[in-house]
Amino acid sequence: MDRIIPVVVFKQVEERTKVLNALKKNNINCAEICFRTDCAEEAIKLAAREFPDMNIGAGTVINKAQAVKAIKAGAKFIVSPGLSEEVAKCCKKKGVPYYPGVITPTEIMKALELGLTVVKFFPSNVFGGLKAMKALSAPFPQVKFIPTGGVDSTNIDEYLEWDKIYAVGGSSFVKESLEKCQE
Repeated sequence: MDRIIPVVVFKQVEERTKVLNALKKNNINCAEICFRTDCAEEAIKLAAREFPDMNIGAGTVINKAQAVKAIKAGAKFIVSPGLSEEVAKCCKKKGVPYYPGVITPTEIMKALELGLTVVKFFPSNVFGGLKAMKALSAPFPQVKFIPTGGVDSTNIDEYLEWDKIYAVGGSSFVKESLEKCQE
């Protein structure tokens, strides 16, 4: 898995080429395409076909129907803002990694019951960031986190230095990559 997971929202499917090329030029080989716009499914399908060397996933997947569509479109991983048991079971059946959003010990325990040890910590900046994840890791040493929300180039190193960070996610990586390509 890539250590940086840019969170991408496409309002139009045509945006994908510019954004994904900018990410690749900045040595980011991954994109979490949010499943919250009408063109998300098509964007995933085209991105997976046109950028086969990139790790294209689907984010903001909140139910089984969306998970099925995203996987059928070619998503290599699924991310949710919260934990969905039906999405977890669907992904397990299809052999696709699932990273549910969690904040509380109860949510982490539910993820563990479902066999999930990598979880999205969202929104990280609102719920205590690295300090909160370190506190949560004491009772859950087997868990690795993907903090999303408030992670950017100013604090990425601090996050990635901790061994319980699986990857970091955020929309800032898209914006920064696009800006660098315009310089």
